[in-house]
Amino acid sequence: MPYLHQPRATRRAPRTSFAETTPVVLRCKDGRRVPGKLQVISLSGGLLCLPQPLDQGSQVKVMFLTRKGSVLGAAEMLSPISWGTQPFKFVKLYDDDQRRLDAAIQLSVEQNRLQRVQMDNPRAW
Repeated sequence: MPYLHQPRATRRAPRTSFAETTPVVLRCKDGRRVPGKLQVISLSGGLLCLPQPLDQGSQVKVMFLTRKGSVLGAAEMLSPISWGTQPFKFVKLYDDDQRRLDAAIQLSVEQNRLQRVQMDNPRAW
């Protein structure tokens, strides 16, 4: 069953940047494929680094690979922040993709938290 993000949520979905560079492919309605890199991700959407921005409101398929598996979702492109940086929001994620993305985000958030703790508590040599 498809998972559809409900924008009425009172809390923001956790956001993270994966430690590794995450290539993304956008598939446009006209069949064109646009490569990019994932900068920030959440269950509600993300921020992409693209060679050039897509039209605001464009409907695309977003495909990328995480440590927990591949994620494929339908998305809407939002207003570009700069020439090479553009946010998107998910409009549809199937349950399996949503679970993989959630697990990957939680893993990344936990790894980032552990790294901050390690940096805040330096060892005395």
